[in-house]
Amino acid sequence: MKKILVVEDDRTTRHLLSRVLKKAGFSVATAPDGAQGLRRLRSETFHLVLLDIWMPRMNGLELLAHLRNQRTRPKAVVMTSDNTPETVLRAIREQAYHYITKPLDPKAVIALVTEALAASPVPPIEVISARPDWVELLVPCEMSAADRLQSFLARLDADLPADLRDSVGQVFHEMLVNAIEWGGKLDPNRKVRIAYVRARRMVLYRIADPGTGFQVEDLTHAAVSYAPDQLLNHLGHRQKKGLRPGGFGILMARAMADELIYNERHNEVLFVKYLG
Repeated sequence: MKKILVVEDDRTTRHLLSRVLKKAGFSVATAPDGAQGLRRLRSETFHLVLLDIWMPRMNGLELLAHLRNQRTRPKAVVMTSDNTPETVLRAIREQAYHYITKPLDPKAVIALVTEALAASPVPPIEVISARPDWVELLVPCEMSAADRLQSFLARLDADLPADLRDSVGQVFHEMLVNAIEWGGKLDPNRKVRIAYVRARRMVLYRIADPGTGFQVEDLTHAAVSYAPDQLLNHLGHRQKKGLRPGGFGILMARAMADELIYNERHNEVLFVKYLG
């Protein structure tokens, strides 16, 4: 039975999570603040910690910092209503596995806990720069990292209109998945370098993968290689190659971006969206 620690100072939330997780078949322990949570984590073995951020005595991010050099540490899912860029970026720096916003949806919590516990251990996302207007990360070439990273970075664009935020996030996710899958060959020991730059009138993403690059005319498995009335022809090529459904990333990026610029080798791309 997987063992989960819930560290939460709000008594009602703490008891709700404990009840919901136990009903789902997990072994659950609780702590009312970060200091007690740290003591439990140092004296017992847990597979996952659900962690509030702002608590008395020791907040959740400070707790994660104390665990940074521990040989074995549980995955951590951060829970908070604080979506400020500084908080989100520090959660990434302290190697939080995922981020969930309060108020909590019990079904979403169970789904996220199940996903986190099932995921294989991978190298952490490395933070090169954590300014809210300039974020730079090294991301392991592992597919679930794309979903996790999009969850974090979407909060940096929280002030954008929802439709624009969603479409930019979708394009970023597809391009990152391509970099992880094709450039990094799904090898978690290889890294994709990502930069996010936010200016007053611009959002820019830079994605550089460790691969040898590509030529667009060789992408028979991608929709971008076909005429508008033949876009689905690439699906047969993907099926023959045993590839996941998809292949729309570059096409989506061209339609959504105001500027889409590749380097000569096509293993690095700039995606630019102008604002207002």
